[in-house]
Amino acid sequence: MKVLVTGAGSLLMGSIASSLLHRGDDVVSLQRNAPTFDGNSHAQHVLADIRDSESVALAARGCDAIIHGAARVGVLGNWNDFKSVNVDGTANVLAATKMHDVSRLVYVSTPSVAHSGHSIIGDVAQAAVTGRKHSHYAESKAIAEQMVLGSDRNRFAVVATRPHLVWGPGDRQLVGRVVERAARGRLTIAGTGDALVDTTYIDNAISAHIAALDALHSGARCDGQVYVIANGEPRTVNELMRSICTAAGVAFEPRYIGLALALRMGSMIERVWPKVRATEPPITRFVAQQLGTAHWFDPRPARQHLEWVPEVSLDEGFIRLAQWYALRL
Repeated sequence: MKVLVTGAGSLLMGSIASSLLHRGDDVVSLQRNAPTFDGNSHAQHVLADIRDSESVALAARGCDAIIHGAARVGVLGNWNDFKSVNVDGTANVLAATKMHDVSRLVYVSTPSVAHSGHSIIGDVAQAAVTGRKHSHYAESKAIAEQMVLGSDRNRFAVVATRPHLVWGPGDRQLVGRVVERAARGRLTIAGTGDALVDTTYIDNAISAHIAALDALHSGARCDGQVYVIANGEPRTVNELMRSICTAAGVAFEPRYIGLALALRMGSMIERVWPKVRATEPPITRFVAQQLGTAHWFDPRPARQHLEWVPEVSLDEGFIRLAQWYALRL
């Protein structure tokens, strides 16, 4: 099988591309920076921006499937910054899929497209919600997911995945930020830290997307469906962050801010921070909601329809994370 993987410069998408190569697939990676898995005769690299429609079309030529994970993440940037990558970039992928008769498309979404700020307790994937002004990332990803699922699926089969808080060795999003802030004594938790949250160890996120690719075909149970991908082991925010800090060898000494106050602070910081700083802000409304409310999901749909089971438990994942940090000392 020949597979185009977009956004292969990220930990998850690059690891998916590497795993596909390891099992013998031909892989075309589209990313902005030089790949980390060069030298494989089955690998082809297209260094381009997902917003470049011609490059996306070139990369998709001759491919049987696409796993589309290129995205702008975070909170910095205006609406057009996020829309041009997450919405317009996805439109380029859809156009390339139709142009070259690609038969399968796995769209990598996010649980935040259906998170309205209230607790999610054991739900299946709900429909993406649009109209939210406080999170350009979630809004743009929701629009893109709706585009993908509403496209002409007579031409190709499509499935949307929502990997939830993927982490592991080398992760700069969750693990990197927690460790960096804890090391500087600036780790902040909105609420009490007792909210239950599910996460996904990187190896499980990789295998879930490959399972989705393999299960997908026209008329398959997963065709046109959305699945939250997670370990299925909810832990409190305190437990998760403490385990990350312990693995990295830094003290877990957070300061706690009431959720209502954190939401107000986040809203204010979102408006002011981009004007004075070029780094990610310490707290945003979105981050406060993620840390202060429960969000864990029913794992059965993904396991039943994709025939996928997480192989690495959270406890084993934290052991591997500690080993990785030990090698860096």
